[in-house]
Amino acid sequence: MTADPQDDWRISSNRGGPMSFLKSLLVLLCLAGLSIGSVSAQDSSEALRPLVNELAKGKFDETQRQVEALKATGDPAVAPALEALSAGDLYFRKSDGMVFIAQREGKSYNLTDPLTGEDAGTAGRREVKKIKVNNRLRRVIRAALGSLTLQAPDPAVRLTAAEAIFKAQDPEKIEALDEALAAETDDNVRTVMEQARAAAVLNSDLDENEKLGAVQTLSDMGNRDALSLLIAAQSASTGAVQEAAANAVAKIEKSIATWDAAQNIWYGLSLGSVLLLAAIGLAITFGVMGVINMAHGEMVMIGAYVTFVVQELIRTSAPGLFEYSLFIALPLAFATSGLIGIGIERGVIRWLYGRPLETLLATWGISLILQQAVRSIFGPTNREVGNPDWMSGAFEIGQMTVTYNRMWIILFALLVFAGLILVLKKTPFGLYTRAVTQNRRMAASMGIRTPWIDALTFGLGSGIAGIAGVALSQIANVSPNLGQGYIIDSFMVVVFGGVVNLWGTLVGAMTLGVVNKFLEPYAGAVLAKILVLVFIILFIQKRPRGLFALKGRAVEA
Repeated sequence: MTADPQDDWRISSNRGGPMSFLKSLLVLLCLAGLSIGSVSAQDSSEALRPLVNELAKGKFDETQRQVEALKATGDPAVAPALEALSAGDLYFRKSDGMVFIAQREGKSYNLTDPLTGEDAGTAGRREVKKIKVNNRLRRVIRAALGSLTLQAPDPAVRLTAAEAIFKAQDPEKIEALDEALAAETDDNVRTVMEQARAAAVLNSDLDENEKLGAVQTLSDMGNRDALSLLIAAQSASTGAVQEAAANAVAKIEKSIATWDAAQNIWYGLSLGSVLLLAAIGLAITFGVMGVINMAHGEMVMIGAYVTFVVQELIRTSAPGLFEYSLFIALPLAFATSGLIGIGIERGVIRWLYGRPLETLLATWGISLILQQAVRSIFGPTNREVGNPDWMSGAFEIGQMTVTYNRMWIILFALLVFAGLILVLKKTPFGLYTRAVTQNRRMAASMGIRTPWIDALTFGLGSGIAGIAGVALSQIANVSPNLGQGYIIDSFMVVVFGGVVNLWGTLVGAMTLGVVNKFLEPYAGAVLAKILVLVFIILFIQKRPRGLFALKGRAVEA
């Protein structure tokens, strides 16, 4: 008994069920789509190939006409051939007239298909001949390439092409820009194309109305690139165009001055955040114990070197953790600097209370010892500390540039400030610290162990300096002298803001940072610091305990 073939088909279909059938159908459709796409791409290349091969025929005029024909296709696939022609790398094979991109290697040429980019073998020097070009033909090729890139399918390619034309200010690209603008659908790309056309128009012989429109476009652009073009147009033009350019220049200069002021404020806030991180621990230490700690800057330096060591270990042992290196370094820097600070207080400073000059000299000596120790271990040269990807780069706000590392440091400084406020206001340690600060003898009589509060406060201030070093390692060179550049500024912030008042330290750091950045363009960095120092000296004559003074040991009888 023989089985019916139809029954066999039914049996095989039922085994897999409807889902199996659908999967098979889907696979077939995908394969068909790929085949169609491949055939379509191949057909496109084959359709263009006769036009490319025609480049091998005739003289310069005929080659120019063929370049125009390739441009008229609007297909970006012909761009490699045109680029190679302009560079003198386009050859044709004498035997069949086929055109290739050729690179010489020894006594032969490596051939590449100009449309597909595939390897086409090799040919001897006598088997191929270069397609010659002159300067006029190169200009035609550049115009054709500009038109092709301006109408490329990828918006990023079109944007890059428009930006290049803006920089070149090439009047020959106006026609290509007009064609591209007529077909452009991306608003961002369209804006850049209009700006590029305006730049080209100002550098052309077009009529006054066209140039007035270009002036208006660049005026609306409003940045420094537009300003330089308008200044050039103002000097090269007459009549209404010159007047319009002058008005646009005045408008842009006013706008840029406003953005420059905003940029200086941003730079001042970023500097102020650095000063805040470096000074906030010093404000606590100085307020509780009245100790002028000249080794505070070295705590900052130690925190930076902890970051360096952490990154070196990650690079050699776990490269995948590099993006998290700062998060790993923060607690380690705090602990290392804090323990060193407690050791300094317990070993040296506690024997010198009430003797400010000896304390100053002792801490200065400790700072030199720490610098030399680091120099002996790591060497005197700067060490590289890398930026994670999330701290790299920048973005624009109007005409103002904001770098990610500065932005994160500002946020980090404010976070540390808020955390310290919470510690001092909401914890028993904070209560004891405030009690010792305001009246040491009364605090001792209430059972508070003031020596241990001194030690822990010194450790807290040193630990905060350590995490400041982690932040500073992202914007400054890590060297044994890192902390020395911030110790004087830190003391100025503390004196100006008010001893142990953290809000005063915040206001003082941001104020001094902004003032510094506004003075630097006129007085220079060094003279700006001197002027700030003179201002603080005069200020403390009027308010000896700073902007926000608290009662402490300094007022105890």
